[in-house]
Amino acid sequence: MELISVIQYEGSNEVLAYKHPKEDFNFGTQLIVHETQEALFFKDGRALDLFRAGRHTLETMNIPLLREVIKLGTGGENVFHAEVYFINLTTQMGIKWGTDSKVRLFDPASGLHLEIGASGNFNLRVNDSRKLILKLVGTTDGLLQSDVLGEGLTYGTGKFKSLVMNKVKSNLARVIKEQNINILEIDSYLDGLSEELRDIINETLVEYGLIMPEFYVTSIMTPDDDPNFMRLKQQFADRTLKVREEEVRRAEAEAAQGRKLVEAQTAAQLKTVNAQGEADALRIKAQAEADTYRMQAEAEAQEMKMKGYTYQQETARQVGLEAMQNGITGGNGGGGNGGGIGGGLGELAGLGVTLGAMGGVINMTKDALNPLMEQSAQVGAGFGNVVQGNVAQGNGQNAWVCPVCGKTGITTNFCPDCGTSRANAVNSAAGSAAGESWDCECGARGITSKFCPDCGRKRKDNN
Repeated sequence: MELISVIQYEGSNEVLAYKHPKEDFNFGTQLIVHETQEALFFKDGRALDLFRAGRHTLETMNIPLLREVIKLGTGGENVFHAEVYFINLTTQMGIKWGTDSKVRLFDPASGLHLEIGASGNFNLRVNDSRKLILKLVGTTDGLLQSDVLGEGLTYGTGKFKSLVMNKVKSNLARVIKEQNINILEIDSYLDGLSEELRDIINETLVEYGLIMPEFYVTSIMTPDDDPNFMRLKQQFADRTLKVREEEVRRAEAEAAQGRKLVEAQTAAQLKTVNAQGEADALRIKAQAEADTYRMQAEAEAQEMKMKGYTYQQETARQVGLEAMQNGITGGNGGGGNGGGIGGGLGELAGLGVTLGAMGGVINMTKDALNPLMEQSAQVGAGFGNVVQGNVAQGNGQNAWVCPVCGKTGITTNFCPDCGTSRANAVNSAAGSAAGESWDCECGARGITSKFCPDCGRKRKDNN
């Protein structure tokens, strides 16, 4: 009996299962299993111990199932009889498939009956070594890829070729109908079709220890020469064109609406900017004017502070200067009614402004006030001062003021308003200058005219 010391297999990748030609082994023999393999021991048609990748020394301790059925030899030889199968666990890639006849299909989108074909490829590997050997290998020497799927794209004698074709043909039309897939758009759904068909086929393959990790539908053959299919394509093209036209019109309308919205927003923003600009300009102008006024006021305040008088005093000073200027202008032939400086002072006196107070307000020097004081002493006080100034020849004209009605600039012998004679006016003025004044019942005191300037009562003889 020839015994071997090493059991292993190194062969083609297309071999799915390989039966080792030697069947008699002894304890201590080395079993070498590669990473892509599994080794299964058989005895009397029973699948016993399964060894995975690695170097194994066959001993009674690591082959418990086999030890129970073997008979140890005599003469010190521990020999046992068994069958060893090496199973290839690598994935078989790019196995092609295709339908051997047309698949009749009812297109749910158009309601037409069509015939289509399909083709593609898939990958295959062993996922259960015991099932594979027991259900496919049996007592044969092994199993090849061609034994499982046959040879060629469409036809073959493989054990599972007809299974794949039957599953594809019987389920392709059903999946298309259930998912309501348009046959003209089916290329967009190939991934979903592939996964659904793979799961259906694997439900059968798993019973034989095989699995398809990937299944691909790469092409659907449509009946391009079928009149129904041609009409379907034309209808689909017309509908697609109309939909596209509607999308273009909608896009144009949305663009126009967006443009109008942008224009309106832009116009509103421009108005806002313009209004803001105008408001800013007005604010800047007002601020500049306020700053100018404030600086001018500060300068004037500083000047008044340096001269030692207040704003009210400065205002009074300006009024007094203007009044005196008017009086001086009248004395120089400017047409004034007061007759020169005397007339201007008379007007100030009529306003209730005294020369003493005026001198303190306008901050004038004593030398500047002396001429005015002397003039005031000559013309007197009150209404008589005004009459005396007018009756005198201060302005070179023979004009007088009526003491009764107050008419001024009279050059006739009688007042044109009340008829008072010029002689009475002169006598009244002379009497006033002599100190002949009277008191009225209304409370007015020191009246020099014939009528009360407050209530209009006529002077009585006993007053």
